[in-house]
Amino acid sequence: MTTTTYNHQSVTLARARVDWGANWAGVFSFITIWSIFGMLGAAIFVSAANPNASRPVTSSGMSWGMSIWAIVLTIIAMYFAGRITGRLATIDTRHDGITHGMAMFGLSVVATMVMIVLASRSLTGAVASLHSTYVLDVISGLGWAVFFSLFLGWLAALGGASAGAIRRPQTQAPVEQIRRAA
Repeated sequence: MTTTTYNHQSVTLARARVDWGANWAGVFSFITIWSIFGMLGAAIFVSAANPNASRPVTSSGMSWGMSIWAIVLTIIAMYFAGRITGRLATIDTRHDGITHGMAMFGLSVVATMVMIVLASRSLTGAVASLHSTYVLDVISGLGWAVFFSLFLGWLAALGGASAGAIRRPQTQAPVEQIRRAA
């Protein structure tokens, strides 16, 4: 809130508490960073897989590498998205930055889940043709990686948004004399 002087009285001007433009900029930044470098990781790990193995993901230890990559990538992407959100939001305190980071995190998770659901619709036939125990093994490992990615990404988003909050100096507006009407 901004305080200004009007007719020798202090008046507090209210503003919206949440800057949704800054939150959406953070969401799109997260999705961009996460998608680009996620595809890089997928390309690296999938090209290293042995397609002739009965369990190409779990037998080579590739699932550990993909999990670590996903966790580190989510932390980095959420931190930078939080910084962007905190920097673009018109906020004055770190607490408001944390609030914006939380909103940006929630929107990012929902957007990512929508993208995953849309992408999984095309992979349903391929997954159904695999052995069910193998699929359950991969999904259980993926579940832990997603949990740690989201938890540590949440902390990174809050930290990035609070660090990105700019402490704007309180400027005193010039006091102008207002002449009384006749």
